Amino acid sequence: MEEIRGKLILVTGGARSGKSTFAENYARNSGKRVIYLATAAGDDEEMRTRIKAHQQRRPAEFITMEERYYPHRIFEKEGGAGTFILLDCLTLLLTNLLLKEETEESQHSPDLTQEREKVFKKTLEYMSSFTSLMRSSAADALVVTNEVGMGLVPDNALGRIFCDLSGRANQIVGAQADEVWVTVCGIAQKIK
Repeated sequence: MEEIRGKLILVTGGARSGKSTFAENYARNSGKRVIYLATAAGDDEEMRTRIKAHQQRRPAEFITMEERYYPHRIFEKEGGAGTFILLDCLTLLLTNLLLKEETEESQHSPDLTQEREKVFKKTLEYMSSFTSLMRSSAADALVVTNEVGMGLVPDNALGRIFCDLSGRANQIVGAQADEVWVTVCGIAQKIK
């Protein structure tokens, strides 16, 4: 008997392009139990305000779970058939993972570039295994991410590493996704 797996969906676009709204409507229309897997951390007032706006917009029936570093734990625990897990957002997860490793100790490393390359590789390895987990899960998974590579090249090494990391992680998820959507000006277009 073939094992049942859910669908893996990737939604990408620029900042304020309508990604989260599209993703929330997609999840709501699934007719399944929806878990909203939030990766944002309210470390400052501006971010807490953004999080509050997202929470107020979200349908009351969504179950919100927060996991800033290890979203695979939620999939392992909650990823059964009849469940739809909306991860919002991959870009913040990558930021969290990158900055978690960007410790005070590594800042003073004699070879900061080498340290950052190790973090880059470790994070991509995590993304590869996490994507495989989402793809094999019985739950549907929708991942929201930013398309950060269409703007200016950052003027600092950490910013450039982040852009490269985001692009590579998006490619990992996109390659495994059953559907890929891009949003522009509040309009979603299916590209895969």
